[in-house]
Formats: sequence, C-alpha cells, structure tokens
Amino acid sequence: MPVFDGHNDTLLKLEIEAGTRKERSFFKRTEQGHIDLPRAREGGFAGGLFAMFVPSNIHQDFTRPFNPSDPANYAEISQAEALGFTLRMAARAQRLERESDGGFTLCRSVADIERAMAEDSVAAVLHIEGAEAIDTDFNALEVLHAAGLRSLGPVWSRKNAFADGVPMAFPSSPDTGPGLTDAGRALVRACNDLRILVDLSHITEKGFWDVAETSRHPLVASHSNAHALCQNARNLTDRQLDAIRESNGLVGVNFHVAFLREDGRHDRTTPLETIVRHAAYLVERLGEDRVGLGSDFDGCMVPADLGDSSGLQKLVQAFRDAGFGENLVEKLSYRNWLRVLSHTQN
Repeated sequence: MPVFDGHNDTLLKLEIEAGTRKERSFFKRTEQGHIDLPRAREGGFAGGLFAMFVPSNIHQDFTRPFNPSDPANYAEISQAEALGFTLRMAARAQRLERESDGGFTLCRSVADIERAMAEDSVAAVLHIEGAEAIDTDFNALEVLHAAGLRSLGPVWSRKNAFADGVPMAFPSSPDTGPGLTDAGRALVRACNDLRILVDLSHITEKGFWDVAETSRHPLVASHSNAHALCQNARNLTDRQLDAIRESNGLVGVNFHVAFLREDGRHDRTTPLETIVRHAAYLVERLGEDRVGLGSDFDGCMVPADLGDSSGLQKLVQAFRDAGFGENLVEKLSYRNWLRVLSHTQN
C-alpha cells in the first residue's frame, strides 16, 4: 500500500548533518533518522510534504538530541537568517531531484504526485513549517512558490510576525496565546491566492479560529492528533476537529509518541495501536475522507515497533487488523491527502 505522508523533517536533517560525523546520503540505507530512499521504497513511502523548518539557533550542535524544555530552542529568529536557511533546504531538494536518477521528484501539482507515484519515484512537495522566512510584502512567498512551495504553516511552536505557536506542553489546552496578527491574516489570503495549503499544526487555538475565519480553503492540520486522547497542547480539540470536518479539510495523524500517549510520555515502547486509536477517533469525528497520516518522521520519536519509514506497512496492517476496510486504509494511506491537495490547488 503506498503512503503519502503529511509531514517530515528530512530536508532539515540532511542539511544540519552535512559536514558532521552524522552526515548521510539520502540514496544509501542507514540506521540514522527515519527516511532515506532505500527505506522509503521498502516501506511503501511514496511521498509527502517535505518541511523546511528553521531552528532557533541554526549554529547549535545538532548532534545532540533536541531538548523540548530549553527556552533557547524557541527564540525568535530574523527573517533574513530564516530565508537563507530555507533557501539551503530548497536547494538541497532541487539537488536531490537532479541526483536521484528519477527516484525523487519535486511535485507542484497533484498530477505531478500521481505521475511520480506511478513511476516509483518519491513524490516530494515543498512545505514551510513556521513562516519566519517570509517577508510581510510576500516577495519571498512568490519566489518560493515558483520554486515549488505548495504548503505553509504560519508558525512552529514559537512567536513570529504572523502568529503565536503552541508550546509542546502536557497536560495543556491549545489555547495558549494570541492568534493571527494583521500580517498573519494577509499571509493566509496570499496563500489562498497562490493555492498554497495553510497548515494549522503548531498554531494556537485562537490562531486556528482566525485562520478558519480568514481562509477560503479547507482547514488542514498536517501532523496533529486528538486532544481528547492525549492532552498535549499540540493536539486538536473536538471543537477544532468539527471545524475541520465542516470545511472538508484533513488531519494527518502524528506518530510522535508524546502526542499519542494518554500519559504524554516520551516512550519508544508505545505500541502501534496508539496510532490506530487516534486514527479511529479522528475518522469517527471527521469522517473517513478527512484523515491521513502526518508522521513527523526525522523530527520526532516514533514507536519502536514502527521504527522508520521502512516499517510503514506494519502500520497499514495494524489498520487492517483493527477492522478498517481496504477502502478506508487506502484513504488514510494516500487518497485523502491527494483529495485535499487537489481541492486546495483547484
């Protein structure tokens, strides 16, 4: 079963590991991180939204594990610095396509995605996670759109010119701060005009409702879970889920164990069934056409039973074992993402 995934941080990982002892090739199988081309093919990872995220301190030692409690990891960054680092990741994606011998394709439309999937090429859609790189005149947005940007989250879990992000707090409501600024509303409208999907993962609850009020497109949270099952601020309340359903949008189930577990713990022994449980809850709340996968590969701790992208068919089988019909499994695996991207782009 092919899987089109709503979120990964592979471009960031490749960029920050370059020149360090952890440097790896996307085209060779390793045990580092979650995605490389051999493991993607083994697990049926057919493509997804490849995030361009700029860390608060791009000069830090990235060989050390990310510390979610360190305030330095949430410091605001300048637009100039963010744009420079974003261009590095966009350029890396262009080089991956050129060097892949047809194994990696940058896709600008759903037709491109479908063509790449048919040719057994990883279908990569460029996504921005946190819009620090975007100036308020949107010149950078225009240029990045021309380079293939088709999805954008106004914020990561920190404040910027456009909105506030939610902390990765547990237990916590997502109602943690203000919503969109005037520039943020303008950004949403600019994305609508360019047919760029607006991603609601990481935004505060007030920001969520501001986007819902401003956007003309389906509401999408690319990598979030159900707050009713795990009370992390990064997850979505039932009221938010209802709004996504009413807009004919989508939620991508996040594989990060701390966003899955009822106790919010970082524990690799978390069973695959916790992903299935969130998927089942979301399907019941949203309907079977509005749920997909948003792994957060290369940016989180996933259940050990899944391991990495090579283990995706284990999750597919877990859906089947839980009684999900084959039509629903196909929708969760890739069809729903293609639907919402097509709706946004057309």
